[in-house]
Order: sequence, then C-alpha cells, then structure tokens
Amino acid sequence: MDPSIACNPVPEAKKALRRKLLEARLQAASEPARNAALGRRVLDALKHYAVDSVGFYWPLAGEFDARGAIAIWLAANAEHEASLPIVKERGMPLEFHAWTPDMPMRIGHHRITEPTSGRIVLPELLFVPCVGFDADGYRLGYGGGYYDRTLAGWPAARKPVTVGIAYEACRTQALQREAHDVPLDLIVTEAGFHPGLPA
Repeated sequence: MDPSIACNPVPEAKKALRRKLLEARLQAASEPARNAALGRRVLDALKHYAVDSVGFYWPLAGEFDARGAIAIWLAANAEHEASLPIVKERGMPLEFHAWTPDMPMRIGHHRITEPTSGRIVLPELLFVPCVGFDADGYRLGYGGGYYDRTLAGWPAARKPVTVGIAYEACRTQALQREAHDVPLDLIVTEAGFHPGLPA
C-alpha cells in the first residue's frame, strides 16, 4: 500500500483508500480459512476480557460474520448477553438492542438488519467493523461517523472496551486522523491482535 495514499489529507484520497481496502476485504472474506481463524481470535478476545455483555454488528458485504462466534459465547454462559446496533435516525448515535440467535429481525435504516427486542443494552465490550486499520489502532470506516458519535456520547463511567474486527489485508500505513478520531483498544484479525492483548 502506498503510504502517501493513507496520509494525503485530500478527501478524494481517503475515498480511493476506502475503495481499495473494501476490495481487499471482500477478497479476504471469501477465504474460509481466514474466517475460521478470525472466529477463533474473536472468542480468544472474549475470553481474555471476561465480560458478560457484548455489542457487535450485523455483517454487510465483506465484513466478518461474528454471529457464529457470538452464538458459541452466548451458549457457554447464561449470564452472557449480546446486542446489535439500531439506527434510530440518520446521523444520530447508535443504540444497542439485545439480540439472540433465534430472535426475529427487521430491516432498518441503510437496509441493515436489526433486532426486534426493543431492549436497550450498554455493552461492556463493543466489536466494531473496520474497512481498514493502522498500527496505532485507528480505524477507517464507511465515513458515516456512527461509531464516532456513539462512543463520544457514551456515559463516561460505562465506556466499553472497543475491539475492531478486520482482516490483515486491510492493515495500512498511518491513517489520516481528525479531531474526533479515537483509537480502538484492540484490533483483532485472523493473524492475531494489534497491538496485542493487554496483560
């Protein structure tokens, strides 16, 4: 990856980087061995942090489908709870609503599938989808700012551990950063953890 692409402040350069990384992610997501390894890493992260409440995402094209790993984690302990994001209004922070593997779902904003529980959850750990990421834990998303707004508005005493999910093919040089950007606590890929699981 040309480092000048990632660091160029021109918005068109960021769009071009996003397009390249989306293509790389789609290719990586088509390989079963990568997905199996990433599923194991997601479970390793959950075991390490030992939380009872997890927020994650319904997979879009090319995004790792964490539902299988989350279902295994839920089945291991009746105290475990999972939730998925709800877009109440475009441009507003996300809400996380309780989810189970057998729950009826509906189509919400941006044609993204949402749970029908109606019960708001503040997860202790939040898995965040990444289009790309850098060595410092900054992520490139779709550009809508939903996760930035959501985390900025989270109650300070209840801030979740933030864990990005990505493929190694989507790692890039230092991403252009804006004032509101905050690094994730951890990035999990099929190859391991960036910067590494804390002790």
